[in-house]
Amino acid sequence: MKRSELIRLFLVPTVAVTFACGGDGGGESAESEAPAADVITVDAATAGTLVGTISFDGQAPDGEAIDMSEEPTCAEKHDGQPMKMPAMVGPDGGLANVFVHITEGLPEGTWSTPSQPAELDQDGCIYRPHVMGVQTGQTLVIRNSDGLLHNINAQPDNQRGFNISQPTNMTTERTFNRPEVMIPVRCDVHGWMEAYVGVQEHPYFAVTDGTGAFTIGNLPPGDYTVEAWHERYGVQTATVTIAESGEATADFTFSESMAGAPVPLGEPVDLHDHGAASSGP
Repeated sequence: MKRSELIRLFLVPTVAVTFACGGDGGGESAESEAPAADVITVDAATAGTLVGTISFDGQAPDGEAIDMSEEPTCAEKHDGQPMKMPAMVGPDGGLANVFVHITEGLPEGTWSTPSQPAELDQDGCIYRPHVMGVQTGQTLVIRNSDGLLHNINAQPDNQRGFNISQPTNMTTERTFNRPEVMIPVRCDVHGWMEAYVGVQEHPYFAVTDGTGAFTIGNLPPGDYTVEAWHERYGVQTATVTIAESGEATADFTFSESMAGAPVPLGEPVDLHDHGAASSGP
C-alpha cells in the first residue's frame, strides 16, 4: 500500500469525528446552545412605588464605645467618642439600616445588571455604609480611605467569600453571583468594623435612612411580599398590592424585645387587614 493511501485511512475517520462533535459551523453545536435569556423590562407608564417607614418602639439600646486609641488617624475623623450602635434610632423613632426587599411576586426572568458600581468605603475605621444592597453580578468597589491596613473578610453562606488585604489608600473590586440576605463583612484588623451586604437578582431593594424611611420605585403592578431585615431584631414580612401608577405603603415596627428572636419572625402580615394604604389611584 502506498504511503498516501495510508495517510488517507487515518485522516478520514478523524475528520468525520471532528464534524460529528460540532466543529466550526457544525449544526449540532448550534442546536445545543442555550438561548439567551430575555431581560425583563418594566413599563414606566404603569409602574408604581412602594414606600414605608420602619419605626422603633421603646427606648433605643445604648451604644458601645469603640477604642481607637491605637488608630489616631481614624479617631481624628470622628466628632467625640466613636460608638458601635446596635440600633440607630432617629429623634422621631425611625430605625435606620433596615434592609427592605421584595421576596415574592416579581416577574420571572433576568434583570439587567447595573453598569454603575456600588461602593463600600472604610473611612475612620468604620464601614460606610453599614448596610447596603447590590445586584448579582454588579461590581462592588471596596475603598480604603484611611491609608492604613484594613483586611476585608466577607463570609457568605451561599457562595464563595473573600478575604483581602488593603494596606494603604486603594480600591478592590468584587462581585457576588448569587442572591443572599445578608452577607456579613468584617475587618480582621479592627474587630469593631462590620457591615452587611444584601444581594438580590432584581433591583427592588432599599435601606432605611436616618428617619427610618425607604422607597422602592419602578415596580410593575401586582401583589408582592416585602421583607424588612435588621441585624439585631430579625425579619418581618408584609404583603402589598401595587396598582397601575399607584403607591403602596408598608410600615414596620421593631422593638428591643425582638432582639435575638428567630428569623423569620412569622407568617407575612397582610396590610389590607391592618388599615395600611396599599393601592394607588
